[in-house]
Amino acid sequence: MNLTLECEREEDGRWLAEVAALPGVLAYGASANEAMAKAEVLALRVLAERLEHGESAPLAINITLPAAA
Repeated sequence: MNLTLECEREEDGRWLAEVAALPGVLAYGASANEAMAKAEVLALRVLAERLEHGESAPLAINITLPAAA
């Protein structure tokens, strides 16, 4: 499983980070680093929940993080 964390700045100045492969995994932050950290934590929680509830089988994962903006 390859997951990509994407980050962009909104018009209002906030940063939005998301993992598009995991529906609902997105987070806002005052900085790119804050938004990316929040989204990464949420992605890991979603994956853990899926494993705990038998919704997915354990797989090798590779998480790609962009360079800090």
